[in-house]
Amino acid sequence: MLHGRGAELAGVHRLVAAAREGRSGVLVVRGEAGVGKSALLDHVVADGFRVLRGTAVESESVVPFAGLNLVLGRVVDRVAALPDAQASALRGALGLAPPDGRPYLVGLAVLTLLADLAEEGPVLCLVDDAHWLDPASADALLFAARRLDAEGVVVVFAARDLHAPPFPTPGLPELRLAGLSEVDSAALLAEHAADLPRHVRDRIAREADGNPLALLELPAAQREGHLAASAHRAPHAHGRVRQTFADRITALPARTRTLLLVAAADDTGDPGVVFRAAARLGASVADLEPAEHRQLLRSVGGWLEFRHPLIRSAAYQGAPFARRLEAHGALAEVVDDAHRAAWHRAAATTGPDEEVARALAETAEDARRRGGFAAVAAAYQRAAELTPVPLEKARRLVSAAVAAVDAGQFDQASVLADSAADLLADQVEYWRVASVWATVANERGRSGEAASVLARAAGCAAPGDPVLAGDLLFAAAQYAWTARDFAAVRSIAAQADGLPTASRVRALERAAIGLDGDDVRGAMAAVRELVDGQRAEWRCDAVVAWWHLVLGDDRAAFDRAAGVESQARAQGALGVLPRASAYLARGHLHLGRHRDARASAEEGLRIAADIGQEFSVGYLSSVLAELAAIEGDEERCVALTAAADGPPRSVRAACSLALLDLGLGRHESVLERLSDVAAGAHRLYAIGSLPDLVESATRLGVPDSARDAASWHAEWAAETGQPWALAVAARCRALLSDTEDGFLEAAALHRDPTRPFERARTALLHGEWLRRARRRSDARVHLRAALETFDRLGAAPWSARSRAELRATGETTAAPVPDRRDSLTPQELQVVQLAGEGLSNRDIAARLFLSPRTVGYHLYKAYPKLGVSSRVELARLDL
Repeated sequence: MLHGRGAELAGVHRLVAAAREGRSGVLVVRGEAGVGKSALLDHVVADGFRVLRGTAVESESVVPFAGLNLVLGRVVDRVAALPDAQASALRGALGLAPPDGRPYLVGLAVLTLLADLAEEGPVLCLVDDAHWLDPASADALLFAARRLDAEGVVVVFAARDLHAPPFPTPGLPELRLAGLSEVDSAALLAEHAADLPRHVRDRIAREADGNPLALLELPAAQREGHLAASAHRAPHAHGRVRQTFADRITALPARTRTLLLVAAADDTGDPGVVFRAAARLGASVADLEPAEHRQLLRSVGGWLEFRHPLIRSAAYQGAPFARRLEAHGALAEVVDDAHRAAWHRAAATTGPDEEVARALAETAEDARRRGGFAAVAAAYQRAAELTPVPLEKARRLVSAAVAAVDAGQFDQASVLADSAADLLADQVEYWRVASVWATVANERGRSGEAASVLARAAGCAAPGDPVLAGDLLFAAAQYAWTARDFAAVRSIAAQADGLPTASRVRALERAAIGLDGDDVRGAMAAVRELVDGQRAEWRCDAVVAWWHLVLGDDRAAFDRAAGVESQARAQGALGVLPRASAYLARGHLHLGRHRDARASAEEGLRIAADIGQEFSVGYLSSVLAELAAIEGDEERCVALTAAADGPPRSVRAACSLALLDLGLGRHESVLERLSDVAAGAHRLYAIGSLPDLVESATRLGVPDSARDAASWHAEWAAETGQPWALAVAARCRALLSDTEDGFLEAAALHRDPTRPFERARTALLHGEWLRRARRRSDARVHLRAALETFDRLGAAPWSARSRAELRATGETTAAPVPDRRDSLTPQELQVVQLAGEGLSNRDIAARLFLSPRTVGYHLYKAYPKLGVSSRVELARLDL
């Protein structure tokens, strides 16, 4: 039994019981080493469950998908039954086939595989020492875990607290294990150490300090005569336990110690690999028996595993350094996987070795094809450490830094770039280091610093590579524009004169300064020039998406952002994904797809926060804040804008809060929030809010305070040529002139399907104007249209205002008839829409990153809500 873990076991047993009923669950167990995480995992194992279990290993944390191999290695025969694309991706990840270039499908393949296995009975997936999972495996397993629902799968991760590297699992339920109480510690010792005198048990209890593993292992050390020495060499309970393991291993025969060392250095648990490598060092299968007898190493299902991760640590760390080198060298000779072989050779190498470094560099590029940018960074970093030539060493460090940026590891990227810079004698090469520094600075909200770094790099590159220098200056000017340092923009543009890209840098200068000032026409022409002249490279399309937003072209912005997001997922470029998600979410919002906007923004925000992308955190928060403002969710809107700490983030926060105030009828607050913005300091980031200022100003009877803002907005709208923008500008003219002509013009322009929220606002204001003109019948037409759209978008305060206006026309409006879709969860809605189009459960699962069984569960829940019982009936509904 587990002493003192009644509540924890009850929670775990609830997960297991739910899985027997077809419901899935996830749990992250955290605590110090030896606190009982592994023991809890042992107790999770239940009759009737298929168990997939693996323990991540520190030495394999740099090998892409090594952890996934540990967990799924015994069910690889089931991969063939997956949909073709998923099977191909998973085979590539597991090294069963060449990488297929779609690592984003690996997580979905894991999900489908778990669901397929659960068709035959409930499944337990247990991952111990999850903090040592390689990032690619962690991403795939967490991707699947977050999407489990109705399969009958339980996934439990066990990870140490306060351990580097961390194992972030935001949003997943966690269970933190603390040490046992004195009473429970005494009970555990009474059960397992009754043969020891009471005073010895009391001493062990003090030294164990509630650590269950220490309470179990220190008595064994006492019996073997190791306790006194072990206790004095480690200050913490888990350290004492590891020392007792080390002492017990030291007492084993030499060949058994060799076998344990090889098993500890290997991560596969494959006895064939371990025994072949051990044989090269003079050990054999027969030498396993003493370790088995002392319950240090065991064979489970034909695989070798240590009884506890601390035993592995003790076996490896307690061995002499020279023997560890020999173990890795032997493993490098026998493993079949080139990636593992390269890492073992590197671990067996103590000094510069170009051959080993080159092999690691090759594995880095293989990891890139498999989508593991963190593994790319680690491989290039180790390759650099083994590289004898300083310039080549610097180049590999830069490659590691660039990959670390793509993986979202910005602190590591900075360290690697700094190390490379110290070795670079050739100033032309300096630009790659500068690019890393600039990217990190910009993502952390220091755009001005990024601009100056690239401008200096361009100066170094210009004599030898003027094209490169021009590209660097163009990027520097963009960063300076983001920082709103227009003096720097001018200086950088002047520096670019005479270089091949000078015209593009000058175009960016005109765009930045014109939009900040009054030359809107020239600025918009310059933005179009930038869009047309952008080179075809998918990473560049994120900024192009933003330029399309500046041009008011919502559809083009959405398409560009969707392309970047797709490529970022396909290549596992975590560092690029949040920016793409930000512009994609903004596109969804403008196109009236509020549920999709929220989903994209929340996913992007989670990733951006995890990897420290402050710029993207701010932008994504602004999208979510605007959604909250439209819905009248004041608490959420205020929370999302609370961290705004300077432009452009503070400008977007003011705009969202102003929209909230406008919906709630607080017009004075709208003027207070937007007056400074409208004055021109940050108008570019508040284009969409200038009409809000106009509406509140006219409501308060001070239209003159908004005329400049309306004029600037009208000029911008005219330059966009977009019907929706021209419609909003016409609406502003109608408000300022208090005539109907502008409303009629706006109504005609709003036939364009984009910006449904703005179309409804125009209809509401037109209806209000008609009611005041006592044209009640005409007013109702517009007010009903506005109400229908606001209800569909969930814009509660705007719906309430529309209903109040309709009542004022004499039309009694009952509570809205609930839209049958409103009873569906967002995911149920997505499922039934696709099912109505004729897609199978498996196709829907692939599209929505769900398991087929979860799709079936959502349909089961959705059918009665919609009053249907089959897909045929579903297809007839207007969803």
